[in-house]
Amino acid sequence: MRALPRLVLAVLLLTTALTSCTGGDTTTLRVIASPELADVAPLLDDLEEDTGVKLELTYEATADLTGKGQDGYDLAWLASDRSYLLRLRDEGRTRPESTPIMRSPVVVGLTPDTATRLRADAPGGRISWADVADAAADGTVRFGMADPRVSDTGRAALVGVATAAAGTGTALREQDVTCDRLRGFRSGHTLTAPASRELTATYPDRQDDANALIAHESELLSVNATGKLDRPLEIVHPDDGMVLSDFPLLLLDPGKRDAYRKAVDWLLGADAQRELMSGTHRRPVNQDVEPTADLRTDIGNALSFPDRLTIVERLVADYGDPTRQTADQVVFVLDFSTSMRGERMADLRAAFAGLSGADRTSTGKFARFYRGERLTVVRFGGRILEERTVTVRGDADLRALQQTVAEGGYDDATAVWTALDHGYRTAVAAVREEPGRPVAIVLMTDGENNSGIGYEEFLRRHRGYGAEADRVPTFPVQFGEADAAALRRAAAATGGRMVDAGLSSLSDAFKEIRGCH
Repeated sequence: MRALPRLVLAVLLLTTALTSCTGGDTTTLRVIASPELADVAPLLDDLEEDTGVKLELTYEATADLTGKGQDGYDLAWLASDRSYLLRLRDEGRTRPESTPIMRSPVVVGLTPDTATRLRADAPGGRISWADVADAAADGTVRFGMADPRVSDTGRAALVGVATAAAGTGTALREQDVTCDRLRGFRSGHTLTAPASRELTATYPDRQDDANALIAHESELLSVNATGKLDRPLEIVHPDDGMVLSDFPLLLLDPGKRDAYRKAVDWLLGADAQRELMSGTHRRPVNQDVEPTADLRTDIGNALSFPDRLTIVERLVADYGDPTRQTADQVVFVLDFSTSMRGERMADLRAAFAGLSGADRTSTGKFARFYRGERLTVVRFGGRILEERTVTVRGDADLRALQQTVAEGGYDDATAVWTALDHGYRTAVAAVREEPGRPVAIVLMTDGENNSGIGYEEFLRRHRGYGAEADRVPTFPVQFGEADAAALRRAAAATGGRMVDAGLSSLSDAFKEIRGCH
């Protein structure tokens, strides 16, 4: 009869041991997570069963966890922790333990006909961010992208495009974001959401609103797999590089490190990595796990993230609210005195042709005139010779503008300050007509003022135009024998800056100015 109690005791001990391994002593960790990570939820029950660690995820679109980490969260699971870590460094706070769990590059998904069109014009058929920006500027590409103000994915995409626009091949620097070179690209942003998961979820019902999506490779593969698209998006890995997200799990509460390590070790195991790859279309970080066929595409050049939060914040602020589509107006005040005849006029006409789409360099594609932009050309000599304004809707508008530059006559004198004053009257009228539209003036002259009003009279009139004039900077371009000191004073007085075309070319000077307003 004593054998039975011993058997019962053994069964009870075994049951207790099993229970403790399979959830009897569960540790619950509260996790603030990017909404994109909702697709890992099916694995969390297995994680809890195998480790006794329960991850309780709260999804929120917040790119750098501003205000988070002190609200009772134990962990953070983000698409990228780069902005958050930069903020911690600036605040002098300790960097938390962070472990990459899986990877996915930020890429472009194009409808097949759009991809064919872009590939036909791309060198070697390799589409770049510059090609996408160029196509957005001329209206060919209309894209969806998550809001970079709150989305990790949208911010990574914006950094990728801006890095390509800088053309340095390195991480963005302060000088790379002194001017906003993404306005043409932004003009094609027609569909957005706080997070890319919401964006891709709604896209099948809004395919007429956009022929491209900018998101993680994994998200584009997932939306293709739904079978809800008219035709699957063609996934393009931009030739000028991509930002790679590694979906790190961060330890916010050091007191929970043991449970955190259990969760991390399980997630990095081969079985879990295969399940993550299968369920989320993200690339494994465990090198023992063979990627599936659709994840073997070489990502080429992985672009570096900026090393200063101020650079990222400036970039995001310049991009602004993607739901607001306000195009710029630029007033070009151009010297048509007789000294401009010949080679100088040829340079001016070539510069305008380049901004109209003829410049196929990477910098040219980011600087070009874009659909919806309003452009005014004021030709002057000793007086105002002509003024013409177009709103860019297509090639016909750009041809009309080029015709004004190409066929205009000349004058013997140079009334620089009279012409700039005329430009301000045009600009102030534009500000009053549409207060939300950014307006700037580009002044190009190759000589000194020898007619009309003087500089001091120009300043007096400028002050008389009031607050509207204060919102319009002037960017003088020094060309030929122009008075550099006077032009520099005018730039300083109006909030702009002077560019010396003699250091490179007139085309490069105009491209340098583009976006600075």
